[in-house]
Amino acid sequence: MTGSEVPHAFRLAYVPGVTPAKWVRIWNERLPDVPLALAQVSSAEVFGVLRSGDADAGFVRLPVDRTDLSAIPLYTETTVVVVPKDHVVAAAEEVTTEDLADEVVWQPLDDTLDWEQLPGQPAIERPATTADAIELVAAGVGVLVVPQSLARLHHRKDLTYRPVSDAPTSRVALSWPQAEPTPDLVEEFIGIVRGRTVNSTRGRPQTPPQPKAKRKAPEKATGTGKGGGGARRGTGAASGKAAGKNPRSGSGGSGGAKGGRGGKPRRRP
Repeated sequence: MTGSEVPHAFRLAYVPGVTPAKWVRIWNERLPDVPLALAQVSSAEVFGVLRSGDADAGFVRLPVDRTDLSAIPLYTETTVVVVPKDHVVAAAEEVTTEDLADEVVWQPLDDTLDWEQLPGQPAIERPATTADAIELVAAGVGVLVVPQSLARLHHRKDLTYRPVSDAPTSRVALSWPQAEPTPDLVEEFIGIVRGRTVNSTRGRPQTPPQPKAKRKAPEKATGTGKGGGGARRGTGAASGKAAGKNPRSGSGGSGGAKGGRGGKPRRRP
């Protein structure tokens, strides 16, 4: 986003059972000036909400039609059977679909599991919603096989649930309408869901790197300087030689005296 853009609310849809609180908290920490609006939408309606533009992104259950929607799979849920607390299944840690062979297994119209063959005895009708099916189980009529998140969502003190090892599973994904380029706020949320750090620049306009300042090379001595140095050395040498030849100089006199001592003494007349 550029500084001139006024950020609007980011609209996030999510299906029942998904808890987006963790991602919402991170969003509010990183983008406190952009409100995030949440809307719980049924699994049957959520894709229509995304396609109509009533939500910028949404937590959905796979499969997703990739013709006009993008999706990132996030996690796979455990499948459980919901039963009364005094049911025989409640004594086991885990069951199979064969253990449900004698039970009436409800399949609500909003069922999110892709069954090839529903286990148990066929029910007379299909409840409209998972919540309706829960009420039937609480009344002691049949059992219900659902993703664990839905069992928790519809928790009741008189009901419990156990994992079903060979039942189909539900996969949760983040989905959004396909667009080129992907809107900045959607990229921001994708980054949060994928665990990118706050310093990540993906999805944000990047500032071109500034060129590094070149180190200034040390200045070379000019020709005048060199000549001056040479002249000074030359002057010193010439002065030394002149001092050696001058009989009046101290150094020349010293040399002459040494010479006198080294020769034969002169006789006096």
